[in-house]
Amino acid sequence: MKKIIVIGSGFSSLSAACYLAKAGFKVTMLEKNTTVGGRARQLVKQGFTFDIGPSWYWMPDIFEKFFADFGKKTSDFYSLEKLDPAYKIFFKDDILTIRDTLDKICDEFERIEAGSSTYLRAFISKAQENYDIAINKIVLKPGLSPLELVTKETVLRVDQFFKSISQEVRKKFKNPKLISTLEFPVLFLGAKPNKTPSFYSFMNYADFGLGTWHPKGGMYEIIKAMKSLALELGVTIITNSPVEKIEVENGKVSGVIAKGKSFATDIVISGADYHHSETLLDKPYRQYSEAYWNKKTYAPSSLLFYVGFSKKLKNVEHHNLFFDTNFDVHSSEIYDHPQWPTDPLFYANFPSVTDKSMAPEGCETGFFLIPIAPGLEDTPELRKQYFDIIINRFEQRTGQTVLNAILFTESFCVNDFVEEYNSFKGNAYGMANTLAQTAFLRPSLKSKKVENLYFTGQLTVPGPGVPPSLISGKLVAELTIKKNLQNENHI
Repeated sequence: MKKIIVIGSGFSSLSAACYLAKAGFKVTMLEKNTTVGGRARQLVKQGFTFDIGPSWYWMPDIFEKFFADFGKKTSDFYSLEKLDPAYKIFFKDDILTIRDTLDKICDEFERIEAGSSTYLRAFISKAQENYDIAINKIVLKPGLSPLELVTKETVLRVDQFFKSISQEVRKKFKNPKLISTLEFPVLFLGAKPNKTPSFYSFMNYADFGLGTWHPKGGMYEIIKAMKSLALELGVTIITNSPVEKIEVENGKVSGVIAKGKSFATDIVISGADYHHSETLLDKPYRQYSEAYWNKKTYAPSSLLFYVGFSKKLKNVEHHNLFFDTNFDVHSSEIYDHPQWPTDPLFYANFPSVTDKSMAPEGCETGFFLIPIAPGLEDTPELRKQYFDIIINRFEQRTGQTVLNAILFTESFCVNDFVEEYNSFKGNAYGMANTLAQTAFLRPSLKSKKVENLYFTGQLTVPGPGVPPSLISGKLVAELTIKKNLQNENHI
């Protein structure tokens, strides 16, 4: 039985570990932190429960497919609720509410711009076709060759890879509120809408077509489910074990050193930050230079606040977007001229609105996120400055006073992403899915210099987000299994 070390325990690592254990490998997972989950960990404080990383449950079909591969269902591990409203968007002079069906969303679009629902239905129909192609064809390819992108369906849609989502949206929709609403989902892919291929409109289908869900207890319930599955399949999980070196002998992986202890192995799969993973190798074995990493476009970092409120809040939903400032200016300050935003957009999540288990009775659990450029200076003074900015706007837009109801505030920013996750420049979501960083143009799942060394996660294929991370783990496991079978056949 061949031994595999999996570095990290985020979604992609847990996914890979489960598939490999099912295939008969002896899998040991080494996690730097004290709990599993990678960026999807949990904070529990004074009876308040926070997901400190991902907080949106989109693409429920991907989660179902993952567990189905092991003869399971998501309902074996956690219960799901479809949110209605899915989310609210606060503009300066209006609030746009996204409900749980396309018909209801069309009614809201009509309220904002007469005639827009006709365009919306056509746009979402096209987005659904793209979703079917993306999820069932493109993202299931390992990114080893440009030919993977050449299918009958993609050839017919080749123009969608050279036009941006922004061009597609603005061709039919004129109201800036509707434009912002339709351009927002691609921010999950980590790039500006005018730099993201219009094919990625499939994210709009994920939003308006499949809806927004909540696992009771929070997103960490998925991590707990995957950990339970991994243990059932025989995976050994060792926490508090940061990997210090990947060892190579005769051009082939031979082991890793974690917290001073040596682990001999036949194969290594790293779900840790890709750039950091390569620094664990001696220089001759690294595929990509510092110059390579520095010139890439990264998804944003984030300034996050976890807040316990001593009262229930008014006029908010589970998910809330505050687009009451200029979307284009903030985007430019993330991507074009990296700097702390002058007037930031932000996101506010109150899971206890839906799920009473996530806050003490009569209280509210609050999670605030400001997307920022990676690599910025991060100081306590800047964190406080931006907390004051968003809380002041939050009070104005929701018509209530909340400062006097704050029991505690915890923050997480660039320095923490680097310290906790070895994240390159403190990015929060990996590498952006621009045209020049799609599929085979992303860092490879398989090392070109070291035999039996593989990578998975948000900096490789398919890209940023929780569902793509589950798929990334499956892809790297399939590559590993295929290589092992080929070797056995040659013996």
